[in-house]
Amino acid sequence: MTLDPRLTGIRLAVAIGLFWLYFPLPAAAATPLLDDLTNQDIKALADGVLTLMSFTTLPDITTSTLSFKEAQGTTESPDLLQTTLGGGFTLSESVPVYLEGTLGYSRYDPKFVFSGGKERREIPTKWNSFSATGGIGYDFPLTDDGELKIRPIFNFTLGHVATDARLFQTFLNYHFPDLDIDVIDGGSLNVYGLGGSLMLDWEHYREDYEIDIELRYSNIQLRTFGSTTDGLRGESEANTAGVWARYRAPTGHNLLDRPLRYVLETSFTSYFGEQRGALGFNNLKSVGAGLELDTSAKMDLISRARMVLRYIFGENVRGASIGLAVSF
Repeated sequence: MTLDPRLTGIRLAVAIGLFWLYFPLPAAAATPLLDDLTNQDIKALADGVLTLMSFTTLPDITTSTLSFKEAQGTTESPDLLQTTLGGGFTLSESVPVYLEGTLGYSRYDPKFVFSGGKERREIPTKWNSFSATGGIGYDFPLTDDGELKIRPIFNFTLGHVATDARLFQTFLNYHFPDLDIDVIDGGSLNVYGLGGSLMLDWEHYREDYEIDIELRYSNIQLRTFGSTTDGLRGESEANTAGVWARYRAPTGHNLLDRPLRYVLETSFTSYFGEQRGALGFNNLKSVGAGLELDTSAKMDLISRARMVLRYIFGENVRGASIGLAVSF
């Protein structure tokens, strides 16, 4: 059985890539010295980690993979790695229920610095966050042919943030027996989020070309619960607006008894609220090109497989990624 992508539209995508950061992370993410470290500093970092999680809660090409390492060459800058896997689909034209999901992971290492006399030593403390976001929407056609539709979506998120710092805590207990920073000691917290999205979707499919354009606004409020440390609370939001467009057309060559298509993509995402400036940029843009293989003649489960090379850029940020996707 061959699945028509216009009816199912199931898309799963993962991006593998690297962004290069040409500036230090904001002050909230700066590397603290243990000489001046307080519980308030640690909690501020925990709030920052929650804000970083917000970048992995929604399917967004521009932030599907971020990797910041040693900004401006300094060894005291924090490392950040995050990646997402997500997709969405409409059940059918007769049942226009839209479902989407995103899995996200991020690791943040603020690299605390211990300064004792003339000696300075870095002590890494890794914050790992995991998130899963789902969405349920409904397609309301705006044109008779059903190509243009508006799609309200209800979104919900569950996540977990944990520190891996037992060695760090042992070191602190030995050198600073009176320093009260128990927040670090294996601390963890859970996160939930509720919100929604509104999407305007245009799918213009013809035999010799296909055009997809999506305009989307999303807002998910994130809150913590179930912290292992009293007083460790945080809140943030995923608040974005963006546009994404894709053009597909045959290359004139066949592969697996089907036309091999070339793919052109572009996107623009703007961030608001706590996300705005959290990583040093307010907007991200991307352009991409790739190939799409129609596998429907040889495979029943996967109808198309796609690889796109993207160039992502914004304020002080330049990078590239490789996106892999399949349609069912």
